[in-house]
Amino acid sequence: MVERTPREQVEMMRCLNHNGWAEEQLLPLLTPVEESWQPADLLPCFSPCAGDEEQMVTMMDLEELQARAAGVPDDVLVCLVGNMVTEEALPTYMSMGNRVKGFADETGCSDLPWARWLRGWTAEENRHGDLLNRYLYLSGRVDMRQVERTVHYLLRNGMRMVSPSSPYHSLVYGSFQERATFISHARTARHAALHGDRCLAKICGVISADEKRHEVAYTKAVSVLFKADPDGMVRALATVLRGRITMPGQLMTDGRDADLFEHFSAVAQRAGVYTARDYCDLVEHFVRRWKVEELGAGVLSGEGRRAQEYVCRLPRKIRKMEELAHDRAAQANKEPKFARFSWVFDRPVRI
Repeated sequence: MVERTPREQVEMMRCLNHNGWAEEQLLPLLTPVEESWQPADLLPCFSPCAGDEEQMVTMMDLEELQARAAGVPDDVLVCLVGNMVTEEALPTYMSMGNRVKGFADETGCSDLPWARWLRGWTAEENRHGDLLNRYLYLSGRVDMRQVERTVHYLLRNGMRMVSPSSPYHSLVYGSFQERATFISHARTARHAALHGDRCLAKICGVISADEKRHEVAYTKAVSVLFKADPDGMVRALATVLRGRITMPGQLMTDGRDADLFEHFSAVAQRAGVYTARDYCDLVEHFVRRWKVEELGAGVLSGEGRRAQEYVCRLPRKIRKMEELAHDRAAQANKEPKFARFSWVFDRPVRI
């Protein structure tokens, strides 16, 4: 068993950059620009058209989009806006990723594989906020000024994340976040289809597919580090999980509701877009994917073994807590609670 120092962990990260691994395993997961979808491919386009007849078709497409969007209920709209606001805070996420020791892009245009991955990842993620923002604007269903204020606030407020005492934390966090957003967008797509909005279903579907591909990248990097430094990685995983994977949109506000993120999360839980059960499933998924239970005592320090025990027992603990909370709520038989969301013109939405 070898306990690596923080300096040695940084060197492990640099190895992913310099030994050809990132070049061969990460960069192929980026879609070439020429082959990538763009927001204009999925929404009515108002660029100058060849003739009046073609412009008329575009306007008919817009009317159809708005007619279908009219059937989307407020709780799904709240989930959609919350997801969009989170996506629009992309500058925060790129700046955090670029501060990871061993991966930092010192020049802003470095040719190192990890720097190229981070810029390519950012370019692909940037389309998500653009696409959702334009859909919401064209749909006419939300108060866009309040939505835009929320994006503005979130970018100003930043993001609270576990203090990276280990450079491994960011890769663990990235793996969880990409899978969580994959689930959230996929569930929103299903809700949209259920309520007859095929355009929104397709939009959320293509975003979800991107998130899944990005999850593969971060998960692969963590797998390599688990083989190279199992003790350091299991301790990093436990540290991140003890922080309960702080959501990137946690500091969102619209300037009116100080508990906006909690209310948005409660709507997402109730609508089944992203739930406490999903979080538990994520932990179980990555414990299996990274073979955490299979790590032998010979490769773990005492702290590493305690971290392994904590991580492997956590899903059972979360499920038990969820069952107790559900039972208490059922016994209380409380009146339904509602929150007013400025995003949907202050209409009350059940939480």
